[in-house]
Amino acid sequence: MAAFSRREFYEQLLHGCVIPTALQGLEQIWVLLLMCLGCRVLWRLGLPSHIKHLFTIAGGFFCLYHFFRLQMIWVVLMSLLCYLVLFLCRHSQHRGVLLSITVLIYLLMGEMHMVDTASWHKMRGAQMIVAMKAVSLGFDVDRGIVRCIPSPVEFMGYVYFVGTVIFGPWISFTSYQQALNGQKLTFSWFRRVLRSLILSIFCLLMSTCVSPYLFPYFIPIYGDRLLRKGLVVRWLRAYENTSSFHFSNYFVGFLSEVTTVLSGAGFTEEKDHVHWDLAVTRPLNVEIPRSMVDVVTSWNLPMSRWLHTYVFKNAMKLGTFQAIIVTYAASALLHGLSFHLAAVLLSLGFLTYVEHVLRKKLADIFSACILSKKCSPNCAHRNKKSLFVYLINILFGALALFHLTYLGSLFDTDSEDASEEEGYGMAHTISKWSDLGWAGHWLTFGSWVFYRLLG
Repeated sequence: MAAFSRREFYEQLLHGCVIPTALQGLEQIWVLLLMCLGCRVLWRLGLPSHIKHLFTIAGGFFCLYHFFRLQMIWVVLMSLLCYLVLFLCRHSQHRGVLLSITVLIYLLMGEMHMVDTASWHKMRGAQMIVAMKAVSLGFDVDRGIVRCIPSPVEFMGYVYFVGTVIFGPWISFTSYQQALNGQKLTFSWFRRVLRSLILSIFCLLMSTCVSPYLFPYFIPIYGDRLLRKGLVVRWLRAYENTSSFHFSNYFVGFLSEVTTVLSGAGFTEEKDHVHWDLAVTRPLNVEIPRSMVDVVTSWNLPMSRWLHTYVFKNAMKLGTFQAIIVTYAASALLHGLSFHLAAVLLSLGFLTYVEHVLRKKLADIFSACILSKKCSPNCAHRNKKSLFVYLINILFGALALFHLTYLGSLFDTDSEDASEEEGYGMAHTISKWSDLGWAGHWLTFGSWVFYRLLG
């Protein structure tokens, strides 16, 4: 890298990575975007509802086959099994629980090598969306939000909705029904699609080209100058891995906004105005965090809402801490039971709980707005905008960045123990965190001890 002048380096980066990556990304998704636009136009034709459902099923099947070929059969089997359970339990008042158990058993059987691991994990995103939709529909029927069990065509149209079947995000059955009504093709709709598409390509380039190449170019973590400072190098490498991983998530998040809005979902109605306001991820809240609680919420807003509504609230009868652990365990299962993901998510469960109770205790002691989430303007705290409040919030924000770097250090694509399809093994996880002295876990434990000492 030192052999290049700065201009030559930028030219090499542009022609060797930026342009090919952007073109390859568009080449991979243009068929999906075309299908989403086609469905959007069809919704405006005033066709009977069952015809619209059939069209979205066909579009979803085509996209699944385009991305997964015959391996899509495992996604189809899950959807058929879920509807079978929903139909057989149509007189029960616990359809959501029964569907959750069904999904749990199916995913565990798949993880236990009912299918070869590489094939199974290639489809985990689509499987996750099907599972979330089926479980949420079951609970919504139980709660009366959805008045009756949908017909097979309605259920499959919802599950295979072309705008969410590949990259997500989760949307409710009600949102799907609203999308089929066919909102007008407006400039605000087009502007929202274009904005999300530009942001998704930008995040793809950041993840693929900028973080792995530009970051070490300016901060020579691989050079001789810093080799003697082993701990500094390890933390800088951890931040590099974390940055690349974060932007790959933002890429998928913004791309899912594109496909969902392009196909006609992801809006709210206020009187006669339609606002295309779907938000899947908020990168600024992650990269400049107030708290880890804010991070896990902003990482994937629809999934966070799903976990809170259908997992956390139902598990609250076990107690707050137990409900948090159950929620993160459910998230780990949905994402695929690779060891490193389970380790990160369960660590997040402990970390967010400790941070929440510690900041709540400090907020009560000092009567200050230093909770994990921003206080409302009319909160009862006496200290709202003092220098002390800002300093405490900045301190916890810095701690959140520290924890993000520590947890994100596992996502090292150059590791010999890494496999894109199968995840990372236990040895990789232990090695990475050992290199950083288990600092994140020790800090979490120290925070918990401090919280207990406060009484």
